[in-house]
Amino acid sequence: MDFSRLALSGEDQAFLDKARSFLATHMTDEVRQRDRETGDNFDEGLHLAFGAAGYLEAEWTAASDGGMTRLQRRIWTLEKRRVHVPWVTWGTTAMVARAVVKFGSPELVSEVLPKVFSGHVRMCLGYTEPDGGSDIATCKTRAVRDGDSWLINGAKMFTTGAHNCQYVFLITNTDPKARKHKSLTMFLVPLDSPGIEIQGIRTVDGERTNLVYYSDVRVDDKYRLGEVNDGWTVLREPLNVEHGAVQAGRDGLQDTSVMMQQAGLMAEAVDHAAVCVAQADPDGSTVYRLGRSVARMEAALSTPNIFGRVAIAQTMRDISPDLMDLLGAPSALSSGAEYLYRFAPLMGIYGGTLEVFRNMIAEYTLGLGKPDYSAPLADRSTASRNGVT
Repeated sequence: MDFSRLALSGEDQAFLDKARSFLATHMTDEVRQRDRETGDNFDEGLHLAFGAAGYLEAEWTAASDGGMTRLQRRIWTLEKRRVHVPWVTWGTTAMVARAVVKFGSPELVSEVLPKVFSGHVRMCLGYTEPDGGSDIATCKTRAVRDGDSWLINGAKMFTTGAHNCQYVFLITNTDPKARKHKSLTMFLVPLDSPGIEIQGIRTVDGERTNLVYYSDVRVDDKYRLGEVNDGWTVLREPLNVEHGAVQAGRDGLQDTSVMMQQAGLMAEAVDHAAVCVAQADPDGSTVYRLGRSVARMEAALSTPNIFGRVAIAQTMRDISPDLMDLLGAPSALSSGAEYLYRFAPLMGIYGGTLEVFRNMIAEYTLGLGKPDYSAPLADRSTASRNGVT
C-alpha cells in the first residue's frame, strides 16, 4: 500500500518513517538469502532485533495498554509484508502467548511473556499427528499424571518452527475412554525437555517443518493450560484465528481473512506476469487469459472470514499453472510464478485441508448438517445384491 495517499497524522507518519528505516536496516539481502536456504520462514537475529526495539511487545499489546494503535498495527503489518519479513514463528508465538495469558498460571505467564517480548522465547503448534489428518481432536499423544507432573508419549507432524522454538503448544489425550472433545488437555511443553526428538522435513516448496517425537517426556503440572480434559476450550480460540473464523473490525484495518501474507506472493507473481505479457504480446492476444487470473485473484482477496481462506488457497491452485504457461520457460526464473506453483498445493493443507473448511462452511454456515461419506444409495443396493455388507 502507498501510504502517501493517506492523510496520516504527524505521529503516525513518524511511526511509518521509523518502521521503514528500521526494516531497511535489518531486513537485509543476507536475511532473505538465509531464509531461502533454510526454508525456516524465521530469522533469529532479525527477531531479536524486533524484540530489542520494542516492536514485538508493542504489536502484541492493545493500544489501551500502551501498544500500537489499530492504524499503526496495520502500517507495521503491511510494511513487514512489503519487504518479505520471515513471519511464521512470530505468528504462532503471538497466538499461543494469548492462550498462555488466558489459561496459564501467573507463574507460567511471568516465566514466558517477558521473553516472548524480548524475542528469546518462541512457541510453535503441536497439533497434527502422523496418522491423524486434519481432525486434531482424534489425538493419540498421551499425557498421564504422575504426582505433580505428567508423562507424555506420542508424536506430532508438521510442527513448523520447532527447531527454532523454546516451547510447543501441545494437545494431548488425558482420558482415552472419554468422547474425543472431552479427552483433551493442553500443555506448554519446554522443547529442551529430555525425551523430545525433532526431525526436519522438507516440503515441495522448500519449507522446513518437523516431525517431533515425545518419549516419556516429564512435564511439570505448572505447564498445563486450562483444566484437565478441557483442552478444547483452550484450543478453540487459537484454532478460530488460524482458520480465519473471526469477525473483521469495522474500521477496515484488518485483513479480510487469514492467508493474506501468502496472497501477497500471488499478487506479486500476477503483477510480474502482467509486465512480461505486456512486453511480449503488445497485440493483447493473451490478455484475456491473464485477465481471468487477475479477476479470480481480486475476488479471492476480497472474500472475508473463513470463506476467504478457502478462496485464496483455491485460487492460488487454479491460477498458478496458467501463470507458468503464460510465461513459458522464463517462469522457472525469479518470476514468482514457479514458487507459487510449488507453494499452491500446500495452501490447501495448512491449518486443515480445503475439504475440511468446505465442510465447516456447509455445516455451520449453510446449515447442511454433517457430511455423509457413505456410498451412494445405488452403490449400496448393488453391493447388497452381490452379498457384500
